[in-house]
Amino acid sequence: MLQSGINIGQRFTFKPLSGESARERQAVVTRVLSNREEGFSTEVGFYIANWVEAHEVPEAQPPTELVFGRGTDGNVYLDGRAVSINLLP
Repeated sequence: MLQSGINIGQRFTFKPLSGESARERQAVVTRVLSNREEGFSTEVGFYIANWVEAHEVPEAQPPTELVFGRGTDGNVYLDGRAVSINLLP
């Protein structure tokens, strides 16, 4: 689960919850943002709790920015799809 205590530089693995053939991927956090820092109105707080920007590891060429949102339902979303997140030590 994506936590508000996640730090810049933290590595994690992620995998879509739907689609059994989806492979697990790895990323590193580049920014952690609140709804206000992301520039959204207060209504977004009903749906998304916080945002994390990350880059996939190994880095794709050209680099792809991934934006994860932790919903108020406790799930983590990437491009509107639920994903599982595992923080790495």
